[in-house]
Amino acid sequence: MRAIHVSRHGGPEVLDLVDADDPVPNAGEVLVRVRAAGVNFIDTYLREGRYPSNPPYVPGSEGAGEVIALGPDVTDLTVGDRVSWCDSPGSYAEQALVPAARALRVPADVEYPVAGSALLRGLTAHYLLDGSAHPASGDTIVVHAGAGGVGLILTEWAAARGITVISTVSTDEKAELSRKAGAAHVLRYDDDLASRVRDLTAGRGAGVVYDGVGADTFDSSVAATAVRGTVVLFGGASGPVPPFDLQRLNGAGSLFVTRPTLAHFIADPAEFRWRADEFFGAIADGTLHVSVGQTFPLADAEHAHRALESRGTTGATALIP
Repeated sequence: MRAIHVSRHGGPEVLDLVDADDPVPNAGEVLVRVRAAGVNFIDTYLREGRYPSNPPYVPGSEGAGEVIALGPDVTDLTVGDRVSWCDSPGSYAEQALVPAARALRVPADVEYPVAGSALLRGLTAHYLLDGSAHPASGDTIVVHAGAGGVGLILTEWAAARGITVISTVSTDEKAELSRKAGAAHVLRYDDDLASRVRDLTAGRGAGVVYDGVGADTFDSSVAATAVRGTVVLFGGASGPVPPFDLQRLNGAGSLFVTRPTLAHFIADPAEFRWRADEFFGAIADGTLHVSVGQTFPLADAEHAHRALESRGTTGATALIP
């Protein structure tokens, strides 16, 4: 088979297309013919070495495709099943080994590019709304990168629950996408975010600010948060947030700051399937309209990473073997 290897830590240029042996499933695993692999910021953090990784390795932690072989003791899946997965390494390839416990059957009306590139984002949006914080109908939240893969899903899901969403974007095109997803107010990163948010909330600020951008936005996120509100720092697209004095949270209004990661919210198999079922159910009942903004051939993984890191993407991004 063909696969992408991270040959060494570094920029997108370290992503190489190679020939590799076909994998063989071990006990508790299934072998899947990959039809779409999701491209996510965590892939870039691992590639750079910002998160621990050991090159050479096959990147990618989510995808979708058909089961083509079963490992010993796998009884709840069959050859030919359409499945998707996340939090399982090695998806940038024509074939991938997936733990059977992490392989989710994909509804027939969900296309592979959506199933393969949106599950991680959908689960992230779910735990952001039901885990790291718990905004309710009538509350106001801020969603940074409102036209990104997580941002669009988070905005649409929150708006469907009666939550007012203020989003931030970088271009007119992305502003329109964010509005279509349900954002009540769309701001630019160069706006005075804190004052604009307080103007839109009668001086109170937002109950929750969801910040996946990091270094460039964290200070304004803190300043835009209401008394006893929460800043959820769930990513660092612009770089990690430098260490800061916790005493700032007192002066800002007894704020909470959390730095969650998806793995801790799907480690329990029952919780994983509950969150996944709610995500696919929201697609099926029309609550969510998940879009794949762009696809790339597997061989163009380098270009996919460059587009993601330059904020040149909207919605989900998929590699198609």
